[in-house]
Amino acid sequence: MDPLRTYSPTLMRFYDVMFTRFCRRHMRALRVPHWGMPPETDNSATPLVVFANHPSWWDGVAFMLLSRRLFAGRRMFIPMEAAALARYRFMQRLGVFGVEPSSARGAVAFVRVAGQVLAPNRDDMLWMNAPGRFADARERPQPIAPGLVRLAETAPHATFVPLALEYPFWSERKPEMLAAFGKPWLGVALQAMGREERAAAMSATLGDTMDRLAAEAISRDPERFRVVEQGSEGMGGIYDWWRRGRAALTGSRFDARHEWRR
Repeated sequence: MDPLRTYSPTLMRFYDVMFTRFCRRHMRALRVPHWGMPPETDNSATPLVVFANHPSWWDGVAFMLLSRRLFAGRRMFIPMEAAALARYRFMQRLGVFGVEPSSARGAVAFVRVAGQVLAPNRDDMLWMNAPGRFADARERPQPIAPGLVRLAETAPHATFVPLALEYPFWSERKPEMLAAFGKPWLGVALQAMGREERAAAMSATLGDTMDRLAAEAISRDPERFRVVEQGSEGMGGIYDWWRRGRAALTGSRFDARHEWRR
């Protein structure tokens, strides 16, 4: 199936709302450190490849929210294992296309579709999990799937941007969704390398971005981040209703957050 033909802007807007509500319900916030905002490209018509680590099921939600909030006007396309996509066929209307990672036919099909998405003078984006499998955020070096390594040969005109993802718990009941974009690579620079050198370079730049994000996560300082999407805070339920009512009766400001502030 051709993802460029089946992509539905209307359905994408609908699921943007659904994913946003889901994130707000289950995450405290989606945060990006101030240094980790996406880089500006010299040409808005330059296609992008965003390659991320793959620590969690939540990565797909992060892709949706980040692409819609920080890359306005660009369409996102995502490769997914064909067997998994068969269980979520609606995602084919959201730019997701199936791949067979363990077969030569699948590799050829991936290169063909990726080449269409990343054609010159387009502003579309290809987002993918670099390892090609789930990998702990502390794993070093981060694995880089062979298809991603070969992509620079198919699209040397594209810009390749690393994306680090992490989901730590801080002081609230819900976890944080942390994301950071790293230093971009020009596809032509990656193309000039041999495949082993290219894989090592992409793994290193992704790992460096992950290490910087881990340091920000350890700081537990919300002021070092930009809030992209805010979820609810506090215990929730009857307990917070009671606390809110008590604050109203005493004329004090209600703060649902768990951490004590002066």
